[in-house]
Amino acid sequence: MKSAVDVVYRDLDASPALNEIINEKAEKLTRFSDQIIYSRVVLDVPHNHKHKGKQYRASIELDLKGHPIKVARDDESIHTAVREAFSTAERKVKELAERERDQRHAH
Repeated sequence: MKSAVDVVYRDLDASPALNEIINEKAEKLTRFSDQIIYSRVVLDVPHNHKHKGKQYRASIELDLKGHPIKVARDDESIHTAVREAFSTAERKVKELAERERDQRHAH
């Protein structure tokens, strides 16, 4: 995987601190699988809810050699949305790596 992740901000100001957190979390994903070809994180404000208040969305797109993974999480805090999205992505990458490992040992 390339060292940096494509980070896209929609309707938000770019944050160097948030970019650093995203790059660290993406680097952590490479520990679980070396099959990651492409990764992109989109941060945006989907729409305003009268009852929920301002919501932020963190969407992660990963391509693991033919196995695309897409995760999106909404929260009132952009940091929480990013953390939860990466947590879910990490779980999915681990599951995929485990399935690949099991298939190799079955043959």
